[in-house]
Amino acid sequence: MSFRKKQILGFGLIMLFITVMLVGIIVMINNMKSNMLEIVEDRYGKVSQATEIQQLFSQSDRELLYLMNEEDKQSRQESIKRLEDNRVTIQKDITTLSSILNRAQARDLLTQIQIQYANYIETETQIVQKTEGNINEKAFSSLFKEHQQKREMLTENLSKFKKFQEDLMNQALKDSNDTYNQILTVVILGILCCLLLIMGASMWVIKSTSKTLKNISDVMGNIDYTDLSTLPRVEVGIKDEIGQIGLAFNEMASSLERYNEKEQRFNEQISDQNWIQTGIADVTTMYQNIVDVELLADKFMAKLTPLIGASMGAFYLRKGEENNPHFLKVASFAGRADDVGRKSFLFGEGIIGQCAIEKKMRVIEEIPSDYTFIASGLGEVKPTSILIAPVLYEGNVVAVIELASIRPYTDLQQRLLVQLLDTLGITVNNVLGRMEIERLLAESQMMTEELQAQSEELQTQSEELQAQSEELQSQSEELRMINEQLEERTRDAEQKSTDLQMAKNDLEEKAEQLQLSSKYKSEFLANMSHELRTPLNSILILSEMLSDTAAEGSLEDQKEFATVIHSSGKDLLNLINDILDLSKVEAGKLDITFSETNLSELPSYIDQQFRHVSQKKGLSFVINKDKNVPDILYSDEQRIQQILKNLLSNSFKFTEEGSVSISIRKVEEKIAHRWVDTKGADFWIEIKVVDTGIGIAKDKQQLIFEAFQQAEGATARKYGGTGLGLSICREFIKLLGGWIMVESQEGQGSVFTLYIPSLPNGLEAVYEVQQAPLEVAATIDAPLIEAVEIEEKQPVASDVSSSIYQGKTVLICDDDNRNIYALKTALEAEGMNIIAAQNGIECLELMEKNLDIDIVLMDIMMPGMDGYETMQRIRSIPFFNELPIIALTAKAMKGDRQKCLEAGASDYISKPLKLDQLFSVMSVWLTKSSK
Repeated sequence: MSFRKKQILGFGLIMLFITVMLVGIIVMINNMKSNMLEIVEDRYGKVSQATEIQQLFSQSDRELLYLMNEEDKQSRQESIKRLEDNRVTIQKDITTLSSILNRAQARDLLTQIQIQYANYIETETQIVQKTEGNINEKAFSSLFKEHQQKREMLTENLSKFKKFQEDLMNQALKDSNDTYNQILTVVILGILCCLLLIMGASMWVIKSTSKTLKNISDVMGNIDYTDLSTLPRVEVGIKDEIGQIGLAFNEMASSLERYNEKEQRFNEQISDQNWIQTGIADVTTMYQNIVDVELLADKFMAKLTPLIGASMGAFYLRKGEENNPHFLKVASFAGRADDVGRKSFLFGEGIIGQCAIEKKMRVIEEIPSDYTFIASGLGEVKPTSILIAPVLYEGNVVAVIELASIRPYTDLQQRLLVQLLDTLGITVNNVLGRMEIERLLAESQMMTEELQAQSEELQTQSEELQAQSEELQSQSEELRMINEQLEERTRDAEQKSTDLQMAKNDLEEKAEQLQLSSKYKSEFLANMSHELRTPLNSILILSEMLSDTAAEGSLEDQKEFATVIHSSGKDLLNLINDILDLSKVEAGKLDITFSETNLSELPSYIDQQFRHVSQKKGLSFVINKDKNVPDILYSDEQRIQQILKNLLSNSFKFTEEGSVSISIRKVEEKIAHRWVDTKGADFWIEIKVVDTGIGIAKDKQQLIFEAFQQAEGATARKYGGTGLGLSICREFIKLLGGWIMVESQEGQGSVFTLYIPSLPNGLEAVYEVQQAPLEVAATIDAPLIEAVEIEEKQPVASDVSSSIYQGKTVLICDDDNRNIYALKTALEAEGMNIIAAQNGIECLELMEKNLDIDIVLMDIMMPGMDGYETMQRIRSIPFFNELPIIALTAKAMKGDRQKCLEAGASDYISKPLKLDQLFSVMSVWLTKSSK
């Protein structure tokens, strides 16, 4: 089948498809007519609802008449109920109509109906009320007449609404029929036109396609397959499928031309590479059996010079020592006697010397007029190109070659020379090595002959010495014995030296541990000073105020003071208990009582202790206890509860969002045996405390169990605490025969795991904790002594008129609400205005909003931004350069006063505060600032 017939068949199928499609369109139009009729029926629904409203009106009228004429109470109630049901149904129908109306006139009519229906309901309600009491015939007749008038108006508007919807329905039906007839006419005409256009297009496409295909076939027949460098192209005049074939042929022709060009270049490169490899093979074959470097130079120049098209050349070999090297000419090519180049040169001397320094090949195209001429039998000619190349071995220049040519050097010749020089350096070094070996061998033979003569002389002397040696042998035996004794003493001395070195290393390690322990305890005491002085400060201030206001103060204030004092005292008691527990453990005086511990009550105890904490912080708190956990565990119940309280307190303290959970289960002995000796235990209990808090860095997971140590810093602490809780947990669990471990990732939470044995007979071995040396305490006491000295240097209180404080504004920056409350109460009693901030960031924000602050009381140890940084930020604001700032700290370590003053504080007071001392300092600075 020809291409023409295929086209005719294809277009015929297209025409058939279009005809079927048009028939389908007609069918779809009929469906559209049906859909239009369904839309029109929407109008019928609206009319039906309006009719239903009219019927309900009539029913309401009948019920109203029954109500007026009926005397039975039950029948009257039923009529009233039917009236109310009709009202609900009518109101519902009106609401439905309101939501589906889409014409303004219909909405206006419905609005009038709604208004009139509201009036109708009002009159109907009045009639119902009248029928329930004494009926005044005249008034009732007038009211019923008014009701009939409103009903007639409402019925009239409903009729208008129905007629309007019916008119719209009839009009929509007429429009739909007209539209259908128009669409049918247009579609039929479109089908006829489309058929005519398709027939014309088919004839035109067939004719043009045949012509284009003939043009393409003629071009393909003219291709010369023996020469693909230039191929004919098809002239493409149209952009149809046939034109795409022509464009594809043109692209194929261009691709074949590019491929042919690349193939030619590749063949040239292969040829060049073969030429280079052949030249290298010829030269390297020549290197064999050459043992003299000058012979190597002669043969190399004789082989290389014609190979790269040079006409004359010279070979210079490096001579001399490292401190005075120079190059000497050892071979040349096509030279006249000694006229080819200079005999020698130094590094950096001339271009050839500079090339030796740079270790790079250089080609010179501009030749001076006085340069050496290349001579032949017929005459002389000036070279046009000079090539100078260093010969390298392991980065050092061992020779330099200079070649002159009457033609410029090609890249191919230069590439060949570079590759030859790579192997030449190795060959020159090997030949020089062989020459040196031969020289040394000759010298060795001469020295051997001399030694042979000397050996004969020595033989006679040895015979003389033999007699002497026999005499010395006896003496040497004595010396050997003495030497053995000395060696034994030397070994003893070396052993003692080794022992001394080990003892020294142990002492250095102990000293480092002692220094680290001293650092930890100093830091611990700093934190403990803050933790003890903070509640103590509140107790002293409030107790002093309580004593001052005992006679005249209100009972509510005294109760509030007593509450804060009780809370602070309780915190102090907990801190002291922690210190006493740790001290007992370190001294080995802590009593452990192994008795029955009821594990079934442990979940309820934990829930009672910490459920309110989880609810206050908005955390999920889950307690899980496996069914296989025995009810009785033989251990110290008090210590177990104390350990769990410490772990859960830490979890809640360091978890801001998420959950805290604790799980209790019985584990096999082999699981606990990985961490601790399991002999003598009936069974083992595993308790896990899991939280989603801040987590612990990998390098600090063991550090947190050390005494006096915390994972966070000692000054800018976010969460507070003394660092004793986990240390106490570790020592307690050891005394119980168990083990504690931690798994954590920073920012993802922590998992503390306890392994506790059931020991009916207690522990056989007593765990002792080594006491730290007494010298550590001496180093730690120094900061406390300094703290006392600091307090003694504070100014003495003096009687100052309270008028200085009246109306003054003081900003209190402290992270402890008890301190803020105590100071606020004391200062408000003097007539001062109080602004409070709980950290440095909040302090700076308040100062930006309140520029009338007269004095600042700044705590040092605060979360987030501490007092030092806050004072520096305040002093960086020019407006607050002269603002009095009094630093308040409970740390009171050595150098704190100077550090506070350097950070920007005007004065310094250590906690616990004395009110007269505080007022004295404040009066001094308020007086200065007012001046």
